[in-house]
Amino acid sequence: MTTELRRLRNYINGEFRDAADGRTIDVINPATGEVYATSPLSGQADVDAAMEAAAAAFPAWRDSTPAERQKVLLKIADAFEERAEDLIAAEVENTGKPVALTASEEIPPMVDQIRFFAGAARLLEGRSAGEYMEGLTSIVRREPVGVCAQVAPWNYPMMMAVWKFAPALAAGNTVVLKPSDTTPASTVLMAEIIGRIVPKGVFNVVCGDRDTGRAMVEHPTPAMASITGSVRAGMQVAESAAKDVKRVHLELGGKAPVVVFEDTDIDKAVEDISLAGFFNAGQDCTAATRVLVHESIHDEFVSALAKAAAATKTGQPDDEDVLYGPLNNANQLKQVSGFIDRLPAHAKVEAGGQRVGDKGYFYAPTVVSGLKQDDEIVQNEVFGPVITVQSFTDEAQALEYANGVEYALASSVWTKDHARAMRMSKALDFGCVWINTHIPLVAEMPHGGFKKSGYGKDLSAYGFEDYTRIKHVMTSLG
Repeated sequence: MTTELRRLRNYINGEFRDAADGRTIDVINPATGEVYATSPLSGQADVDAAMEAAAAAFPAWRDSTPAERQKVLLKIADAFEERAEDLIAAEVENTGKPVALTASEEIPPMVDQIRFFAGAARLLEGRSAGEYMEGLTSIVRREPVGVCAQVAPWNYPMMMAVWKFAPALAAGNTVVLKPSDTTPASTVLMAEIIGRIVPKGVFNVVCGDRDTGRAMVEHPTPAMASITGSVRAGMQVAESAAKDVKRVHLELGGKAPVVVFEDTDIDKAVEDISLAGFFNAGQDCTAATRVLVHESIHDEFVSALAKAAAATKTGQPDDEDVLYGPLNNANQLKQVSGFIDRLPAHAKVEAGGQRVGDKGYFYAPTVVSGLKQDDEIVQNEVFGPVITVQSFTDEAQALEYANGVEYALASSVWTKDHARAMRMSKALDFGCVWINTHIPLVAEMPHGGFKKSGYGKDLSAYGFEDYTRIKHVMTSLG
């Protein structure tokens, strides 16, 4: 007996459609390794149709009042709460994440973030009006940029979609959003929910692969391209967008340093850092992946972290005892395994270091010590449940190691010395510095990095403003 596969479809101009040429992609549940759905493999005709719909809808949506857009976003937030169980089910099939954690750690912040941007919609204003030259009054207008081409990643398909469409819609833009080819299910469900609330053409979803995303970015219609993904993908987007001078918003990789000083409460730090390193199978650009520990407590810390890793459980979505589920896809499993297989002789695997089971893409919580600053696993993003540990001698060396990578998204400092925490937070070259914690996010504060972690901000008023443009209007008083 064969089970009929679910058929996912694009959402364009208020209706669900197959790809124009009928092509599809198999969608695999990473917890089982089995195909459960097909998704459109959209081509140029599909991208053209979505962009045409978004462009046609833009003038009316742009001219809607902030209060009207706020009401729409609040309705979306309410609808997401009402359909929470359906969204969770779709996301679990997408990703294999634990059901309980998806319910508690993703739905509430998503809804909160949409409501935050609903409020931000009513702050779409200029900063000044006045006479800066005799007889002339200047006004600053803040306006939506237009159609936004947005590409979301597979590590948090639902939440990253929210981070993209919510500020864009709040500011008065229209959206063409592409989910990852491995995780389209929850985004297609979002389209069903949102489509009942917004005017047709305001929100569109086009499924497909990297060629689909490239066609979106290269399309002449969008005024802005926004992507969350790898550094390589971000560089390609920036290069493509440069050809017609599109705005670009990039949230790319991370290699977060976690700097642990000798006065730290080791038990608490290990508990928090292991959670922040292994949560979501380490598939988080801000994950606590690169621990730097003062030499005086190094051995004790490594021993405690290895024990914490051994006590951390991965498994099927309906197991309430697991912290995380599988890696997202077979390629990601191969990538994570490859880092461990290629470890230099001076490295030591303190815990884990192997695949778990032969069904799905599960990988054991892993701790690696004895590493040097120029080792591959220290310099490059693993994006898996792997925490590396290095030893440092003093504050200067800690900073040298922490800043000595190409990524600059997030970091944390662990110390009871307030002055040292302040010095470190100033000197760490990262978009976020946590002190005695790691990974909490709130809608009101910006998220985004420096260097090869990209540019532009998600969340906060800064993220909202990224989806606007500034216009100066000057009028004569004569």
